[in-house]
Amino acid sequence: MQLTRSLPVDTLLVAPETTAPSRALYFELLDTPASEKTRASAAEYLERQLQEAVELPCDLPVDPAGLGAWIEQHTAKVGAEYQAYLDQRRAGGPRRYFSSKAHALHFLRGVAPTKLVDGAWLYGLLQRWDDARFTSLIQTYLEELGEGQPDKNHVVLYRKLLASQGCDDWQSLDDEHFVQGAIQLALAEHAERFLPEVIGFNLGYEQLPLHLLISAYELTELGIDPYYFTLHVTVDNADNGHAKKAVQGLLAAWPQVGDSEDFYRRVINGYRLNDLGASTLSVIGGFDPEQEVLRVLEKKAGVGQFVHSDYCRFDGRTVNQWLAEPQRIPQFIDTLQGRGWIKRHEDPQHSRFWQLITGEQAPMFGVFSAHEQQLIHDWIAGDWLAEQAPTRGKPHPALAQRQAQFNSRRRPAERPAKPALVAAEGQPSSDFDAEAQLLERQLAQLPSREARMHHLVPLLAPTRHHSAAGLLATRIFTGLFN
Repeated sequence: MQLTRSLPVDTLLVAPETTAPSRALYFELLDTPASEKTRASAAEYLERQLQEAVELPCDLPVDPAGLGAWIEQHTAKVGAEYQAYLDQRRAGGPRRYFSSKAHALHFLRGVAPTKLVDGAWLYGLLQRWDDARFTSLIQTYLEELGEGQPDKNHVVLYRKLLASQGCDDWQSLDDEHFVQGAIQLALAEHAERFLPEVIGFNLGYEQLPLHLLISAYELTELGIDPYYFTLHVTVDNADNGHAKKAVQGLLAAWPQVGDSEDFYRRVINGYRLNDLGASTLSVIGGFDPEQEVLRVLEKKAGVGQFVHSDYCRFDGRTVNQWLAEPQRIPQFIDTLQGRGWIKRHEDPQHSRFWQLITGEQAPMFGVFSAHEQQLIHDWIAGDWLAEQAPTRGKPHPALAQRQAQFNSRRRPAERPAKPALVAAEGQPSSDFDAEAQLLERQLAQLPSREARMHHLVPLLAPTRHHSAAGLLATRIFTGLFN
């Protein structure tokens, strides 16, 4: 069943590439999910990924009756490993994942294609909102959407995190970074054809991983707001969170007639889809500071080759001449080091190049984003940075307060009231609110709850739910659903 409609994508346009099939499909599904060609490509893509996944190992129990015990064992194992990690850190051990803040930002950027479609795989179930078999899974999707509250919507939170750190230039990442996102968006469009796989994928994705706990801890140390990650620690818990609902959703959808063994086989293969493409650990392990600096400088060279003066020459070449040939960027960097403009493994303040790019009065102020500046800073600092005393174990100043606020919002008694379906009479008109008021008027004219739910479903799509209209639609849908 086709659920979504075309919506302009607020990302840089990326042309389809046969050498990057996952990336091409990812942007097609964001831009034109209703296109029959795109939907057909998505189904074919899923078939290929499932064929690849079937060869992967799987730790699910053979008998689904053992899933409860399996979750408990997984949770206990992760908890024990995390406590061992904390003991190592208290004993003076270094961070396990992030060698520097630039390393952490590399991670945030590298997993962006996945995080920015968080929960998408469950969207296709909304068409069956009145089917009790899918109640727990739809509740999970609505919670991924923050039930329409911007400060709980996972995509809104991650977009803000990327923007705050200057990491929102992720669109040209290598193809492997888009595999998980493409899988999730493809599942969103084909739930009616891949229902067991959707359920299995959800079962795997919603289990609490060790890397989530460690990432949140180390991001906190580096002064990066970990709220997006700590939010997942709470909502994915095995007691009453998404991990438990994933099992409930599987058991509720278990076939009463037909081949249950084939159903579970397909669930298991859907579970395996979680292991395809770039993972958290592979993204973290793939950080090469020097290569990242070269990538940034090569990107800037396209414009930079035209705007520098001819006052400074290095080895007989002007800066414009150096930048005009991207293949010479590594040699240019070596020349800057040889001339003392870049002093590696020292405080970056000692490097003239750093002084040129940082500070409001710097000649190149604004040329490099916050992420790019952090990357250059940490690359220059090198061993000097590693020698600085790290901050260990201190919570982010706002974390405790934000977590308390989040917990309070989870109490049913404190949930906001369902929005009115029509604006109050006499309320002043505003272009800022025109879309919301139009939506409420449209809903008020519909004859039934069923008609309103059907009208709202497209606005809860992965491309739309984080917009102002999508957030309002989610709040109304949640109220009607519950």
